Amino acid sequence: METRKAIMQNDDIKGRLIMVTGGQRSGKSVFAENLALQMSPHPTYLATARVMDEEMERRVALHKERRKDVWRNIESPLYVEDIDFSENETVLIDCLTLWATNWFFEKNENTEKALVSLKSQIELLLKNNCNFIIVTNEVGLGGVSPNKMQRQFADMQGAINQYVASLAQEVYLIISGIPVKIKG
Repeated sequence: METRKAIMQNDDIKGRLIMVTGGQRSGKSVFAENLALQMSPHPTYLATARVMDEEMERRVALHKERRKDVWRNIESPLYVEDIDFSENETVLIDCLTLWATNWFFEKNENTEKALVSLKSQIELLLKNNCNFIIVTNEVGLGGVSPNKMQRQFADMQGAINQYVASLAQEVYLIISGIPVKIKG
């Protein structure tokens, strides 16, 4: 997938950016939550999920229960420009894949438009002087789908993951609950 060159450069990022990636159910969120708690006694959790069924509702409830009252919780499935962050706040974004999914459907499955919008939102976040941890999925690890829409989304997800990884100071790959530092 061809994408426009990144507008933001590493020098434009005011805070710290850490990316946590891996397969579905690999332990990414737990690792990222523990990392955030090491960085701040009261981190912020920026949830990007849209709850559309009972199974997703249960997943969200489990995440909330695990975090308890220590976290500031914000739910934002698309736009982040109206969120106020304090300087040096630690913000966990979980997850980039759901955020990308939301933009994919918001832009009527037009991957180029969705990618531009998502990059724009990420760039708005990174202009804050905060520590950001972004959790994402390596959707391409599961093989090539026979479904055209799924292949298009996988291409888009791969592009946004590469973009975020290029900006991140640190990147961790989680495999079966084991973190492997691959950048930084």
